[in-house]
Amino acid sequence: MTETLSIPAPAEDAAPEASEREEPAAGPSFGLTETADLPGPAAADGPAEAFDLLYARLARPLLRQTYLLTGDRALAGQAVRHAFRQAWERWPEVAVDRDPAGWVRTAAYDHALSPWHRLDPRRRAARRNGPGEHGAGKDGAESGAGKNSAESGGRLPPEALLDLPSSYRRTLLLHDGLGLGVSETAAESEASTAATAARLMHAREALAEYVPGLRRVAPDRRREIIRSMLEELADAGSLPGLPSARTARDGSERTVRLRTGASFGATALVAAAALLASLAGPQAHDSARQAPQKAGTPAVSESSPGGQEDRAAAG
Repeated sequence: MTETLSIPAPAEDAAPEASEREEPAAGPSFGLTETADLPGPAAADGPAEAFDLLYARLARPLLRQTYLLTGDRALAGQAVRHAFRQAWERWPEVAVDRDPAGWVRTAAYDHALSPWHRLDPRRRAARRNGPGEHGAGKDGAESGAGKNSAESGGRLPPEALLDLPSSYRRTLLLHDGLGLGVSETAAESEASTAATAARLMHAREALAEYVPGLRRVAPDRRREIIRSMLEELADAGSLPGLPSARTARDGSERTVRLRTGASFGATALVAAAALLASLAGPQAHDSARQAPQKAGTPAVSESSPGGQEDRAAAG
């Protein structure tokens, strides 16, 4: 079960305290899940400290998770930074959520698996070159054999995961990698329980094509072994560093300020354009009415006496 955290929501005028020195993000150096050794956000005295504690517990494991989803180190780091920027921007909502870690995880997964990344030519080239370019290299994948992977009869290659549909990858990671139940996995991936169970079954079958030893593992051991293989695959690659929690908060606040300034600027431009149009409108209308009189003889109305005389003479 996912740990439920109770986090105090920040006051509207709350602002992060200044920090003279930035430190890199803390967190466990291995594994896919939060480490219980670190204090939880519930122990925080204020919103900034609560965010920092959640960041320390979750940032590094979340980086490994998004790396497994994408096989791309740069995109994994981008997804984690994006998720925590969103979390601080919407902290009053995140703070009262029954699972703040799940909120941030969903934001990171959604960003990492966005189809828009496929339009990036650099990422398309990386996928054509294979996972060795951005994923775990051959040397990293073959180093440090683990007990569970030996029991399964092989090691999970990066392409075994990346060849799965994104929904299958997400389901397998949440259920087997993070240990969520089927119903929890279905809720977090916004799918029905039946669809989630089917995705999990097909994902495991696909992994067994790369690691035939999985077929010989007892069903009650399969989940544990797949989790071990996923952790081993995530730890094999050299992942990028993450900014400190303070830097993540500052980046979120800077983004909000830029967005607000751009919104005010766009509103001012629209208002100025509307004002110019209203001032120029009557003048342009008068000019259009006076243009025929300047070009030739003024037009004579049919109802005027002169107009009736002209028609009589023409007849």
